[in-house]
Formats: sequence, structure tokens, C-alpha cells
Amino acid sequence: MQQGNQKQGKARVEPTGGAKLRYWFDGTMARGTSALVAWLAVVTVALILVFAVFVSLTGLEPGQGNVKGGFLGRVLTTFFHTLDPGTVAGDSGTWRYIATMLVLTVAGLFIVSALIGVIATGIDDKLAELRRGRSLVIEKDHTVILGWSDSVFAIVRELSIANESRKRPAVVILAEQDKVEMEEAIREKVGDLKGTRVVCRTGSALDLGDLALTNHGLARSIIVLSPGGDEPDSEVIKTLLALTHDGAGPHIVAEIQDPQNLEAARLVGGDRTVIVDKRETIARLIVQTSRQSGAAAVYTELFDFDGDEIYFHSDASLAGSTFAEAITAYETASVIGLVSPDGYVELNPAMDTVVGGSELVVVAEDDSVLASAARSTASVDESRINTAAVAPEATSKVLMLGWNERAATVVRELDEYAQAGSTLEILTELGTPDVPDLTNLTATVTRGRTSDRATLDRFDVKEYDQIIVLCYSDELPVQRADARTLVTLLHLREIVGDRTKGERPSVVSEMLDDRNRALAQVAHVDDVIVSDEILSLILSQLSENDRLEAVFQDLLDADGAEIYLRPVRDYVLEGEPVTYATVVASAVRRGETALGYRVSAESDDADANHGVYVNPAKSAMFGVLPADRVVVLAES
Repeated sequence: MQQGNQKQGKARVEPTGGAKLRYWFDGTMARGTSALVAWLAVVTVALILVFAVFVSLTGLEPGQGNVKGGFLGRVLTTFFHTLDPGTVAGDSGTWRYIATMLVLTVAGLFIVSALIGVIATGIDDKLAELRRGRSLVIEKDHTVILGWSDSVFAIVRELSIANESRKRPAVVILAEQDKVEMEEAIREKVGDLKGTRVVCRTGSALDLGDLALTNHGLARSIIVLSPGGDEPDSEVIKTLLALTHDGAGPHIVAEIQDPQNLEAARLVGGDRTVIVDKRETIARLIVQTSRQSGAAAVYTELFDFDGDEIYFHSDASLAGSTFAEAITAYETASVIGLVSPDGYVELNPAMDTVVGGSELVVVAEDDSVLASAARSTASVDESRINTAAVAPEATSKVLMLGWNERAATVVRELDEYAQAGSTLEILTELGTPDVPDLTNLTATVTRGRTSDRATLDRFDVKEYDQIIVLCYSDELPVQRADARTLVTLLHLREIVGDRTKGERPSVVSEMLDDRNRALAQVAHVDDVIVSDEILSLILSQLSENDRLEAVFQDLLDADGAEIYLRPVRDYVLEGEPVTYATVVASAVRRGETALGYRVSAESDDADANHGVYVNPAKSAMFGVLPADRVVVLAES
């Protein structure tokens, strides 16, 4: 027991006065550049006073030219000697006095040198801090982007278009990258920001202090990007926790990679947050575009801010009208759905549905034109409307080349749309195909190099209805994966390129880098889906209007109304051009909502947006060629 008390006593040894003094001194020094300057000032004053007192006590006097009266004069003289080494050169008097001033000057040299070094270091640190972007953002009604990926450039580009009508718009980006590097990358890849200011800050969205730099509480919306790494969804969920811990704030849009984490993200995000399932969204787009050439251009037109977008509009004058009458009401706006008073969104509802107090879901050039939108007076040529029954959809034969984490979802979506008895053949070199249980499709899996011509020749490629080329994104880096896809597409072009458009299989490719899209077009691909690009468009739209979530969900869901590009001859009889209003009226009789049309490759206008025209004027004349397509919203 006594030994224990001795040990306890040793543990409680009081620090000495010197230790306390040193601890206090270290504490002051930790305060930064200002503390160092203050200590140098104290040392300087002490040095001046000591030498002034020494000169006074010893009776050392300067020469006649150096006389400064009294003690204060001696203090001033020693001050000059301390700060200005050249002062000692002009001294006169006894050698003892000159030697004393020389010692003072040498001591002053050390102090001044240290002071200059401290100040220079402090300035460098401050400049480095400013360069890192650590100051509070003084903005309001801005958009905050948390995280950094290739999606940033498309999002900033889209937001700059959406912000053209706003006063002093701003986008604030918080990421762990260097501030200057982020700014330079945006200037290089985005270019014209159309008046939108982009403010970058370096920090982690998981750190509440760093997050506060964005002033997100006064933002219009927040976009949370999925980071790279092994567990990107965990980072997104933790970011949502940091954003929502204090309750109130702007609405949030976040992307999740794995559908299994959706519920956790929604639980954390609450009502403020819209969660975008990246894997599911891309898979649905790949399937829908593979079923009909040109669909990707339609989705891009609807999802981006350049051109026509989806808006919500109230028009009391249409309250007593049916949905069919609302569709034909406007000259330059396309009504595609209704929003009930309780917020339920339905695209392409029954044509006899009365508008009543519902809002209209409208495709228009800008929401500012809706209030004064002109009514359509275009004529409808009843004699040209095709009333013949449409043949039911036949079974399909699909070839999928490649496999990645999205492939199982793609297969499941294909099964939703396929007719019973359809077949799916999967050829892949990498990955482990895990084919889900299917109802309408019969799937077979073959191992082989998808970029090898001899391997492709073993398949009768020309006999397939759809060919889907997926990237090996799970196994290869971005550029290598895209390069392998491009080689596969070139082989496909050589195999089916001699067939006229409309007769050969529909070829849809997935790309990881948007810069490779143009290269893919060389291979005469019908559509190219760039994962990050299309997700960026959706995130940008949702950040501006979170109500669009229900609209996008309905557009991409196999159970709702989807976009179809159907032959024009199913709607109007061939012959002279007809008004677009005639096409719209024909679609209404089939219970469908017309969105636009796609002209054939033989048309002079085919190169404009892949020949796709969304929301044309009702009075526009529409040529009727066999390969033309009408873009409609319809049930499968």
C-alpha cells in the first residue's frame, strides 16, 4: 500500500516554474505569425531600453553630430542603431561608445532578419490559405456541388444555361481537390459560363467546418456527387447526415451507385432529398434507347436546359377541358401529363380525363413563355389520319456484348419490355454474369472476346433486332474500357454497315467518357449513352426543380408511360406533307401523346440533333417518308 502511495505521489509531481513558463511561452507561439511578431517587438523594445540605460549609466556619449538630448534621445539613438545597420557608419565619439553601438547593431540585425522572415512566412501562409480556398462563401440563392468527378463539368454547363435569366448567379463547389486546379479545369472544359460565377473551395463535405464554407444554408439547392473508391455510397450517406443534422435547409439531390443503399439514403435525407439511383437510371436508358433508334436524343433534349424542357403550368381556362383537348391547345407547347391537386403525377393519362384543378405537365422552350402561350389554330386533315389497326409487337432477338455492374439491371429491364418467347444472348470476356430470373426472355451466356472479329463472326449478327454494347467498367480503366468498346463497334459496322438504316439491327453503346462519343458515331451507332453525362443532366434538372423526380420516374419506368419512336405511316397516310397538328390528333385517337418527330436519314434536316425535333409548332409541316418516326408517350 505504501509503495502504491509512493507511485501515486510520483505521478502527481508539480511542474517547476520554468516548465510552466515554457508551457505558457509555447502556447503563445502556437497562435501563429501575430504572436511571433509580438515577441520580436518585445525583444526589440527590451534591447533598446537595456542599451539606452547602459549608455546612460556608463556615461558613454556620442560625438557632437550624434547628440540627442536626454534619456529619450539615447533611446531614439539606440532604436536607429537597432533597425538601421547603416547608422553605425555615421557614429563619432569614443571607441567604447562606437563598439557598444556596433554590438547593438549586430543584435538588431538578428532581430530585423527574424522579423522579415516571420512576416514573409506569414504572408506566404496567408496567400497559400487563400489559394486553398478556405474563406467563407458570401453568396445566397446559389447552387452547391459537393464532390468532384467528370459529372461536374456537365452540371456546371447546364446550370449556367439555366441561370441566364438570374441576377448574379453562382455555383459553389466543395471538393478535396486543389482550388486552383478545379478552377482551371472548369475554365478549360466548360468555357462560356454565361454570366454564372463558379466559386471553388477545398475541403471535405464530411467536415462540418469545411461544409460551412459553402454557406449551404442560404443556397437554392445542393447536389451531392457520388465519389470514387470502394464504398462511394457510404460517403454520400455521411454527407447527407452532415447536411440534414440541423433540419431546415434547401432541397438536396444525391446520386447512389448501389440500389441496396437507396432506403438508407432516403431515411437519412428525409423529405429534403431526392435520391437518384445511378445504376437503375442508366440501365433503363440503355434498354429504352436500344429498342428504338433516336430515343437518346429525345431524352437528352428533355433533360438538358438547352432547347425545350419540362415545366409545370396552371391554366384556369382549360379547367373544363379534357386531356385530349389540352394536348392540342397550345401552338408551341406540348402538354404531356397532369399533376393532381394532391401532387400525383401522371403522364399520358386517359384522353377523357378532365383537367379540372390539375396542373399541366408541359414541354416548352422556357417557362416564361407559358403565361402568354398562343393557342393553336393549325388545321387537322382528317382524311390523312391512318385509322388502321396496328400490328402487335413481335418477339425480339437481342445480343448483349460485355458485362458490368449495370448489366443485370439492363437484362431485367429488357425482360419487362420483351414479348414472351424473346431471346437474349450474352457474349462477354470479363466479369461474372449473374443473370436474374426472367419471364419473357430466354438468356444464354457465352465466353469470348467481344472485340475480336472472329468471335463476332460466330454470331449471325445481322439477324438480331437489338445489339447492346456495354463497357467493361468494372474491370478496366475508363479509357481502356472505352477503347475496347470502340473496337467492338468498328467490327459491328463492318458486319452490318452495308444494310440500309431501318433494316439493320439497332446498335446502342455505353460510353464512360463523353469525349469518346464522337468517335463512336464513326461506327454508325444508333445511340450512345454516356453514363456521367446523362446523369449530370438529370441531377441539374432536379436541382432546379425537385418536382421533376416524379416525371422522370414515370418516363423511365416500364410500368408507366414511356417514350416511343414509331413509324409515321401508323399515324398519317403517305403523300404530301401534313401539319404536325394532324399527327398530334392521330396520336390522341390512339390514346398517345405526341412529343415530336424524327426525320429519316434521307431528309435534309437529319443532321440536326440526329434528326429529332421535340415540341415543334402545331402548324409546322411534316413530311411523310417511310423511315420517319413520330415521338410519342404511350403505354407499352
